[in-house]
Amino acid sequence: MNRVIHKVQPTIRAIPQRKRVAAYARVSNDKESMVESLAAQVSHYSAHIQRNPQWIYVGVYADEGLTGTKDARPEFQRLIADCYAGKIDMVITKSLSRFSRNTLDTLNILRELKQRGVDVFFERENIHSNSGDGELMLSILSSFAQEESRSISENCKWRIREKMKQGELVGLRDMYGYVIDRNIVSIEPQQAQIVLQIFDWYLSGDSSVVIAKRLNAAGEQTLNHAAWSAKHVREILTNEKYTGNALLQKSFITDHLSKRKKRNHGEAPQYYVEQSHPAIVDIDTFQAAQEMLKISSERYKPSNPVNARYPFTGRIICGNCGKNFQRKTTKERISWQCATYLEHGKSACPAKQIPESALLDASAEALGFASFDETDFLKRVLRIEVLGANTLRFVFTDGTTTLSEWKDRSRSESWTDEMKQAAKARSLAIREAMYSGSSTETSNEN
Repeated sequence: MNRVIHKVQPTIRAIPQRKRVAAYARVSNDKESMVESLAAQVSHYSAHIQRNPQWIYVGVYADEGLTGTKDARPEFQRLIADCYAGKIDMVITKSLSRFSRNTLDTLNILRELKQRGVDVFFERENIHSNSGDGELMLSILSSFAQEESRSISENCKWRIREKMKQGELVGLRDMYGYVIDRNIVSIEPQQAQIVLQIFDWYLSGDSSVVIAKRLNAAGEQTLNHAAWSAKHVREILTNEKYTGNALLQKSFITDHLSKRKKRNHGEAPQYYVEQSHPAIVDIDTFQAAQEMLKISSERYKPSNPVNARYPFTGRIICGNCGKNFQRKTTKERISWQCATYLEHGKSACPAKQIPESALLDASAEALGFASFDETDFLKRVLRIEVLGANTLRFVFTDGTTTLSEWKDRSRSESWTDEMKQAAKARSLAIREAMYSGSSTETSNEN
């Protein structure tokens, strides 16, 4: 008996599913013409998607003034997040170079989207990422785009270095004390007076913290309309451009993909241009400030590398302002001080500095040991809160807390034999100077 099979046609037609479609647009700089181009792209994609009855318009994600090699593209990141959340079925973009110029990143993103059923259509290349040969073609084209990006980057670097060789102040945009308009540098009189005052105060013995405090008290602001800090003051004191000379290429971009800026320590050529623009500070004053900065740096120079971490790093919290305490090293002793105090002075945060020896003793007592144990401290102590009046609150990883008090050492106890000898030598030198002065006066009278 032969089997007979009849096909039964469906009586209810399947309702066609409409695709949720979005578009991505990007321009690589923020010039007016590029902004207009971006606006045109947004209008084009909005109309194009909404005209198709089989599509549901989700929106246009647009990044302005960002390159395809940068990770920090907020609208692109939002687009990918919405795709992962299942809000989008297809993305339309102008070309592969608009999407990304990093081959590996492009393919990884497209594969992730493909696994979630999201298709990406590149108009210029006329390729759907979810098509059979889409990934092969995208891999090839993306490699070309990445190489093109590298070539453009190298050409830009070459042009910039050629301009530096000619003494042009490449990349100089904003600088306190100057007005910069199309590479023409002129002095801003009011700000220039403040620059001179900063150098005068510093050479008179004021610290960068004290100078910042004075400027804030006078109602002065930085170029970005912010309050002055010790960091802003040091940036002015160390900037050779205030002498009318310029050291070019202090930093450089490591590669065209990460765009990471790195301080130039000899990896790339530098160019020192004399009399490149009007001077505010004479060279002798600037050099004198550098000598004082060097002496100050040597005094507070840590014995360990700058990036070294200590048991208390990131664990001591100021009860006044909430900032972390930082390690401060001098020839006399090692202590921990609130970051706000170090940067802005006592008026911003009155927290006292704590000798490291006092912290070690208090930590050992809180943990129930006769001496400090770093391993146990890191394992059990979550943070130390400085409550004022020499009171510390230890917060443990198990949620419990305990209070501890530390005592200020008297001046006689805190002085080492080396410090006593140094003070004695200074006192003797002062006496000799006074005696020498009085002897000179006597001889002049005779």
